[in-house]
Amino acid sequence: MVKKQTAGHEQLGDFAPKFAELNDDVLFGEVWSREDKLSARDRSMITCASLMSQGLFPQLESHMKIAKQNGVTKDEMVELITHLAFYAGWPKAWSAFSLAKEIFKD
Repeated sequence: MVKKQTAGHEQLGDFAPKFAELNDDVLFGEVWSREDKLSARDRSMITCASLMSQGLFPQLESHMKIAKQNGVTKDEMVELITHLAFYAGWPKAWSAFSLAKEIFKD
């Protein structure tokens, strides 16, 4: 079961309460919790691929950590980044590898 997400409420609850609600309750609470449709591990792989492709590295860092918690291995993340280098761009892959080396170092 996916851990309850509270980052939206913690970081934006007072400033942007509706966005915080949509982030925590809808995106993570409803969509990510549908593990009978797609596992949290697979959702993590898809999310990391999308974020890397867009060059959204602050979000990618957070989602790589979630991916590791959801069972994505170092070898799988390396393969994901290597594969996407040809579709998303070589510089994005270099940036993603810098994050992955830190997150998957143990």
